[in-house]
Amino acid sequence: MTHTTLGVAIITKNAAARLAQCLASVAFADEIVVLDSGSTDATLEIARAHGARVMASADWPGFGPQKNRALDALATDWVLSLDADEVVSPELAASIRATLAAPQADVYAVDRLSSFCGTWIKHSGWYPDWIPRLFKRGSARFSDDLVHERLVFDARAQRLAGKLLHYSYEDFEGVLRKLDSYSGAGARQRAAGGKSGGFGKAVARGAWAFVRTYVLRAGFLDGWAGFQIAVFNAETVYYRFLKLALLGQQGQQRERRDP
Repeated sequence: MTHTTLGVAIITKNAAARLAQCLASVAFADEIVVLDSGSTDATLEIARAHGARVMASADWPGFGPQKNRALDALATDWVLSLDADEVVSPELAASIRATLAAPQADVYAVDRLSSFCGTWIKHSGWYPDWIPRLFKRGSARFSDDLVHERLVFDARAQRLAGKLLHYSYEDFEGVLRKLDSYSGAGARQRAAGGKSGGFGKAVARGAWAFVRTYVLRAGFLDGWAGFQIAVFNAETVYYRFLKLALLGQQGQQRERRDP
């Protein structure tokens, strides 16, 4: 009877904070690939110390294309795609091993539980958060989105028992960094699709993001953390549309200079 192999694909940049915990949680995998895009902290040393095959990319094509590069580096039967700030719980690890011993589907979703500055979030649109991450190689790929990429597949995903613990925002400085990164990437993605921004859109969409998160998605039940998440979502959307307007203005200026 042949052994069904499992590979883990992770993309990184300055991910030392949780990487060791992430890699230790998938030590049962047959192969781990870490694709790095210019880390200046201890990320590479940690990855090698945990037996991962470390690769580097000179450019940054966006989250979706970068994750596909990591997938393509694996030759295992199955792939588990993880972020460097995600940790597989012991129950989920046991569920993955049992599933690979007798798979019933090509794609499986995991139950992700995320934290915000030390608080586990149970509402705010963050939970429940079933995301497809385990799949038979060749049956799924990530979308080409610069940010908020998704796994694309035809089959119906089944669910695995156990939690995927997501340490998404370790501190307030990390919140601000992601706010700037996500709003910028979102603006560029919309600009490439021909969308336009503006102050009015920024205010209206930002306000709606707050109401949707805090009221409609019951963020108020997450206490102070829920309020902060609602503000974070509102600010991300607000700056996304302001940056989108700026990109539009820069494009018009270029057109006037180069008719």
